[in-house]
Amino acid sequence: MIGVFDSGFGGLVVLREFLQVLPHYDYLYLGDNARIPYGTRSDRVVQRFTEQAVDYLFRQGCQLIVLACHTASARALRRIQQVYLPGRYPQRRVLGVLIPTVEEALARSRSRRIGVIATEGTVISRSFELELQKLDPGVEVLQQACPLLVPLIESGEQEWEGTAMILSRYLAPFQGGRVDTLILGCTHYSILKEQIRSLLDHDPELICSGQVTAIKLMEYLRRHRELESRLSRGGSRRYLSTDLTPRFQQLASLFMGQEMDSDVVEL
Repeated sequence: MIGVFDSGFGGLVVLREFLQVLPHYDYLYLGDNARIPYGTRSDRVVQRFTEQAVDYLFRQGCQLIVLACHTASARALRRIQQVYLPGRYPQRRVLGVLIPTVEEALARSRSRRIGVIATEGTVISRSFELELQKLDPGVEVLQQACPLLVPLIESGEQEWEGTAMILSRYLAPFQGGRVDTLILGCTHYSILKEQIRSLLDHDPELICSGQVTAIKLMEYLRRHRELESRLSRGGSRRYLSTDLTPRFQQLASLFMGQEMDSDVVEL
């Protein structure tokens, strides 16, 4: 199977994009809803939680795992790839949403001025900034932490008028054409994509990791036939969560675009 991991619900947006371009594979989704959010936790804790999730998905038979969580991709992926996999699962792979998103932002930007909105943890880690400047040292990166957006979305308040006010405050640094490309650096934020577009006083490219990562995953599998040949193709989807709250079904349906059933697991 292809495993998709997120700290909560947002990764369902990424999975939904995978199903559009690669529908014939089998997928196993895991959301660590019992321990959300990851964005305010230390690197050590994010790495430990992410390794636990990756280990669980590998034990369920996943050959390839995509970290749909930006925080996990930014703060745990490198360690998993360089330390965890070689010692435990050398034939399997873990990918993230960070690098594909960065590559796409650079490809679309004309002015080399790129904005990032993300969780506090992702902004503090400077992961987007560092990866962007690694590929293009001359790029100008403007970041804004948005700590209130995930709680608002997960409370079902994306249509609340106060959400627009909060968004306006977060988007203020990007107004006046200061950037020509804006990375939505948290999977949740794609839910607010059209609101974000309407609140900006110009029309920058908006980069959502789900769409970008789906195309990059398709290209990755074409280049790595030895891994692709080990993936099952039954078109099955299974959804796991470390906690099923009363509003789980509502939120899962919001992110996935359809009703879905999930099983509770312990990591």
